[in-house]
Amino acid sequence: MDVKRKVDIIRVNPQDWPNGTPTHKEEDPDLGYDVIPAERYYGEAFMKLEWDRIWSKVWLLGGRSDDIKEPGDYICTEIGKESVLIVRQLDGSVRAFPNVCLHRGNKLRPEGLGNAEHFQCMYHHWTYDLQGSITRIPDLDTFPQGCPPGAALPSYPCEEWGSFVWFSLNKDVGPLADYLSPMQEHLGPYHMDRMAWTRDITVEWDCNWKASVDAFSEVYHVQGIHPQLQWYLDDTNAQIDVYERHSRYLVPFATISARVAMPSAIPPAIYEIMVKAGMDPAEYEGRVSDIRRDVQIFKRKHGKAQGKDYSELNDDQLTDDYHYSIFPNVSMNVHADDIMMFRQRPHPTDPNKMFYDIWMFELVPDGEEWPERPKHKRFKHGDKSIGQVLDQDAFNLPTVQKGMHSDAFPGLWIGDQELRIRHFHKVIDDFIYGPDGKGPDDI
Repeated sequence: MDVKRKVDIIRVNPQDWPNGTPTHKEEDPDLGYDVIPAERYYGEAFMKLEWDRIWSKVWLLGGRSDDIKEPGDYICTEIGKESVLIVRQLDGSVRAFPNVCLHRGNKLRPEGLGNAEHFQCMYHHWTYDLQGSITRIPDLDTFPQGCPPGAALPSYPCEEWGSFVWFSLNKDVGPLADYLSPMQEHLGPYHMDRMAWTRDITVEWDCNWKASVDAFSEVYHVQGIHPQLQWYLDDTNAQIDVYERHSRYLVPFATISARVAMPSAIPPAIYEIMVKAGMDPAEYEGRVSDIRRDVQIFKRKHGKAQGKDYSELNDDQLTDDYHYSIFPNVSMNVHADDIMMFRQRPHPTDPNKMFYDIWMFELVPDGEEWPERPKHKRFKHGDKSIGQVLDQDAFNLPTVQKGMHSDAFPGLWIGDQELRIRHFHKVIDDFIYGPDGKGPDDI
């Protein structure tokens, strides 16, 4: 079957929303067709290179700003071997520093959220203020050498954007705005600050973090792992765009894949889309192939009355999945009414394991009360369901990871539908080996 076939998908004219999310197709770079070495996914040496030249150098997503609204509110998050405290200051700013006591290395707080007037180590009661400065060392006179250098925890760069807080382990990282560009222009029109938490889960997966990023960077696997989605979205008409570090694809939703026959009745998943929009599918008289456009028209007409401001979004954004990857480890299924955000974190010691954070947010209509924030849940793959689609990915990835170790598998054989994966590895190479491939000492 020619997977390019499709007759009903019409891309929005970007001139209709000149200040909204860019919709034009970026020119595809020539990245070649070399095999991507499998050793990257299980080799301890490559894992160390990633830590030394990526994780400890770039901006990283720390959490949600509305989790630290008041002075003393903090997020304790972990990345690899490091644990980081992100703290709201008395003046409203945010600061980040290592979550470790300078005395004997004890963690000051467990991973999660909280509020504190100060941070006191439970071991010997060394005490730090909200800025990370040491305010008390019991029996200081028994330390002839005095306080540790600076009498404070080192400070990490920390900034807020898009209702989220970001940090870096690299004091020379550069401005967050430069690193995220052009994501601000793309994601700003969604106003993520209007969306409330609905799910907060961490699952330990038996695969390398990059295998997870790969799985959410292409829709080529829909016909294999998620066949039910072919009656929900068009996986043959995804627009792929790659930028300096980041990437996206645009996938039409509320429509049917060109890989399957057009049904005569409304598929259940599209039925649900109509209901969520406020439509009555029982009264719908159009063709199944017209539903995507009719949902867009309906939401454009009735959104304001529903307390939903879609004015900065184009018509395609009212139905479709604008999927973004922010290097190195954030994947986002962005929709007009909700966002599914995934943070893929490396295991501190084992390249065959990772931590998969599932963060979901829903648009709160004007005038409605915000729901209570869900409690964080944590478990290993297989202990609980995380939903049909994600369960399918989670079931498949450990077998991918095991296959990577085979002597018969040299590496990834990437096609054009997987351009984002090839670009992802190009950015990895840029950080690890430098743009000229000579290594960071020669850059």
